[in-house]
Amino acid sequence: MNRRKILILDDEPGICSSLKFHFEDEYTVFQTQDPAECLDILREHEIDVLLLDLMLGDTHGHQVLREARRMFPDLIVIIMTAYGTIPSTVESMKAGAFSYLTKPVDLDELGVLVKKGLEYADLHRSIKSIGDDLYAKYAQMGIVGRSRAMEQVMALIEKVRDIDSSILVTGESGTGKELVARAIHYGGKRRGGRFEAVNCAAIPRDLIESELFGYEKGAFTGAVQSKPGRFMLANGGTLFLDEISELDLLVQSKLLRALQEKEISPLGSTSTHRVDVRIIAATNKKLASLVKASQFRDDLFYRLNVINIDLPPLRERCDDLPILVSHFIRKQARLLGKRVTGIEAQAYAILQGYSFPGNVRELENIIERAVALAEKDTIRVQDLPDHLYEYDRLRFGNHLLRVSLGEPLHEVERRVIMATLERLNGSRKEACRMLGISERGLRNKLARYRVMRALDASGNRVHRALVGCEPDGVAGNRGGTRAPGKYE
Repeated sequence: MNRRKILILDDEPGICSSLKFHFEDEYTVFQTQDPAECLDILREHEIDVLLLDLMLGDTHGHQVLREARRMFPDLIVIIMTAYGTIPSTVESMKAGAFSYLTKPVDLDELGVLVKKGLEYADLHRSIKSIGDDLYAKYAQMGIVGRSRAMEQVMALIEKVRDIDSSILVTGESGTGKELVARAIHYGGKRRGGRFEAVNCAAIPRDLIESELFGYEKGAFTGAVQSKPGRFMLANGGTLFLDEISELDLLVQSKLLRALQEKEISPLGSTSTHRVDVRIIAATNKKLASLVKASQFRDDLFYRLNVINIDLPPLRERCDDLPILVSHFIRKQARLLGKRVTGIEAQAYAILQGYSFPGNVRELENIIERAVALAEKDTIRVQDLPDHLYEYDRLRFGNHLLRVSLGEPLHEVERRVIMATLERLNGSRKEACRMLGISERGLRNKLARYRVMRALDASGNRVHRALVGCEPDGVAGNRGGTRAPGKYE
């Protein structure tokens, strides 16, 4: 069995030797007093735990911590310092440290922390592996996403797929409610039965009852032969009722009876038929509000809302955008027979800035159009519909920056960055999107040009946004939580 590996970074050789002696019987131990060598060891060896001194001469341990966690997000880092304070502890945790000890270090306590850190890493890898399996499984069904919100949706589908209870899928139009219903049906024990989908908003109210429950020959004018309803067709399977909020109140009462009694009576018939159907309903409206307004039966709502799966809008799962774009490019390129393999940075930046009121469905339509029109192997700005960059123009305006002939390029770049940040009130994320560069690239440019020195010291938002940039290309705060006084 491979031994786990520990790396010790401390500027005191005696401490390094003591810690190495303490751990080397159980772990493979590396040690160094040099921050640069520490990063080299991390690159060359699969280190499990980094024991990191916070004060390293001219280098602060937080700089090493951020860079180490950037390179290896799963690395367990335990901070050791003789200068333990609450602010430094908070900053360490924000930067990704697993735990924090003050010197002199209690070796037994440190040993326990190392074991807990390794257990946490193993658990995290296990959960991530399960998440990868779920992602691969549901991506085949069209449910694509790695955001926390979508992982929770996939996990919930796993739990309910073999349960016969009614399920209510909620979410805005275009979020993929029918995909979820199909994933539940085809991934569960009812996949041997039929999946019948009914759009309650697309069928006239005077026909929806016969569509659901069927009718006998002669039940009404034009009924020249008997016809089974969707309940009968879905017997042993799943009936998906999309836009359930559009059902007439009279039909709602008959649907409630069918759910309670598990039997239906076709129009024009005096007999009843037992049915074994799992109901999945969907709506983009707030059914609870419709119940209060007496537009939806409360008893039917409670019957349908046994299990609720709420799908987030695309604007709330921005982390999924690159995955979705890549997925739809591959899909549409295959369907349309085009050799489109990617998207240019400027075109992607426009997608990032759009709010997608039509959610994932709208994104797929946009990518389909772009792939169809693309003349190269990548989607360009001109392949996107006009309303996307018109949306950008409406948000930020069409501002021009005067450039003099012969002006040094680095100065033009500096002024463009400055003007963009000022226009965006110091939002570096928005600036990166508009400029088509990474956040790290922007930080490096700001540090290189020393733009913070050119700003007025009046304390405006742009000034505070740039003060957080360290000189000489040292990366700034990488954590998901902003440090005090910094803006993103």
